Amino acid sequence: MLKIILPTIMLLPTALLSPTKFLWTNITTHSLLIATMSLHWLTPTYFPHKTATQWTAIDQISSPLMVLSCWLLPLMLMASQNHLHQEPPTRKRIFITTLILIQPFILLAFSTTELTMFYISFEATLIPTLILITRWGNQPERLSAGIYLLFYTLISSLPLLVTILYLHTQTGTLHLALLNLMNSPMSTSWTSLLSSLALLMAFMVKAPLYGLHLWLPKAHVEAPIAGSMLLAALLLKLGGYGIMRVTTLMTPLMNYLYYPFLALALWGALMTSSICLRQTDLKALIAYSSVSHMGLVIAAGMIQTQWSFSGAMILMISHGLTSSMLFCLANTNYERTHSRILLLTRNLQPILPLMAIWWLLANLTNMALPPTTNLMAELTIMITLFNWSIFTIILTGAATLLTAAYTLFMLLTTQRGVMPTYITSMQNSNTREHLLMTLHILPMLLLILKPELISGMPL
Repeated sequence: MLKIILPTIMLLPTALLSPTKFLWTNITTHSLLIATMSLHWLTPTYFPHKTATQWTAIDQISSPLMVLSCWLLPLMLMASQNHLHQEPPTRKRIFITTLILIQPFILLAFSTTELTMFYISFEATLIPTLILITRWGNQPERLSAGIYLLFYTLISSLPLLVTILYLHTQTGTLHLALLNLMNSPMSTSWTSLLSSLALLMAFMVKAPLYGLHLWLPKAHVEAPIAGSMLLAALLLKLGGYGIMRVTTLMTPLMNYLYYPFLALALWGALMTSSICLRQTDLKALIAYSSVSHMGLVIAAGMIQTQWSFSGAMILMISHGLTSSMLFCLANTNYERTHSRILLLTRNLQPILPLMAIWWLLANLTNMALPPTTNLMAELTIMITLFNWSIFTIILTGAATLLTAAYTLFMLLTTQRGVMPTYITSMQNSNTREHLLMTLHILPMLLLILKPELISGMPL
């Protein structure tokens, strides 16, 4: 654990002391090294916790998410090189520092075994994200987006803190392993109903559940590319991970508490997919699509069977890579045409033919085409939902149909159609962008060969 966290913290002096000429090279190679070192977490064990120290332990649920967060740091750095190259070197250093600061907090949040520690790191990831959005966003609306993000998260997570303290007075411990072994402190009284709601609510806002998702499209649209990748790939997964961790503590209550959440999550997957069909803004479209995918994750986390947990894990990992890749592609369009509106960025296939391949691959994975882990995850989740109640097949089936529809709509509007008259010249796609897309799509294609690495099951 320390051999990843210490090099990650040592990235800070690297960012501040590297000569300007070697700044990007040093940081990117160092973080890629950390990412390759973190792959050893994926080795399956028969024990529930690997590398257990007093506060942190890695089990099958947290290790894929931690590897994903290590993997995305170099990718975020590579993606944001272009829009930073006008800035003075001090600002570049500050930007890189904020990106690096989030990393240890995310790793701690995924690996901690103690609920107060989890709460602290869960909240600490908010501050650098806020700095990224409100300082490096593109439009002046980024301030309102930052306020939305801040207040949605804070209002939902204050009850979480109170409930954690209440749990501590009830049980005398907040250690996850001990809480799972003890009889659940929740009874069927009003107090425990409200405390279960408070425990779930913070993660529902983060994940986001439909109805509490309004901060997400705003934050995504206004964030710079690194902020978008961070939000879509890692911070939403904190919500899903929290739901999977917390629901196991709430055994007696869950029977009638999860009906509204399940209904909202599935209905939200349907609604956000249909919102995507009428969307004009490319980044908002991808943001809404991630709401609909995370709706499936929430539904699976509520059911709490082993199948649904492994389906939720696989979907979280594959959605992290897919949506991050889609945001990178949207950003390459934005850097060339300076517009996010779909009607103004049409017919890019003849101009950038290699980029069209990446667009096609990313959209096919988003649609959950057969040889991808997305398909495996969605099928697993749909089977568990169908097993739980037959009628869910109507909602999930309609949601997949609409997902395919809006993904094809996005592909066709960006790659085909009439050429806008004002596009006279466009710079070529460069090696950095191709490497970025390759590093997104390669794990996706390789993981289907051994999906039990990310299935969250003790093998």
